[in-house]
Amino acid sequence: MRQTKVAQRYAKALFDLAVETGKVEEVKKDLDLIKGIEHKELELLLKSPVVAGEKKVAVFEAVFSKHVQPLTVSFFKLIFEKGRSVAIQEIIEAFMGMYRDRKGIKVAEVTTAVELSAEAKAVIAKQLENSAILKGKQIELKEKVDPAIIGGMVVQVDDQLFDASIKHDLQYIKRQFIKNMYVSEIN
Repeated sequence: MRQTKVAQRYAKALFDLAVETGKVEEVKKDLDLIKGIEHKELELLLKSPVVAGEKKVAVFEAVFSKHVQPLTVSFFKLIFEKGRSVAIQEIIEAFMGMYRDRKGIKVAEVTTAVELSAEAKAVIAKQLENSAILKGKQIELKEKVDPAIIGGMVVQVDDQLFDASIKHDLQYIKRQFIKNMYVSEIN
């Protein structure tokens, strides 16, 4: 179940507190660390509505208290005590969105048929940063691999889509053949 409004409120509270205390970068790093943990059992335990909030707080403090800011620990303690742990991922994503807005960072989702090299990612990011639409913005690339596009790439930034894939070109050619521009239409 989506917890968008709850996530927005909690993320805004954390973001405002981080700004007030001058710890925006530190809290972002903490959230990156927490989000980056790929431990299925820990994730299930922290999200479970069956496990009591006190247990979640104890586990969270045992795992993260030496690696994250006290502000972050206090915030997650509040989340667990208020029973909002099912929205952790959405809260983190909402916080990251606020962070990117504040820093002037745009997320560009790049879909390619094969994984990009570091050099290719750097070139794409530089091209996007120099584009007329995104001039002056930093670009954060999110890579997606989809062999169905055959080749080329699809780039999406906010609601703008740039499709330079082979699949798109083939579909265009197919539509042209179906239309058959060289045969006059009979009314």
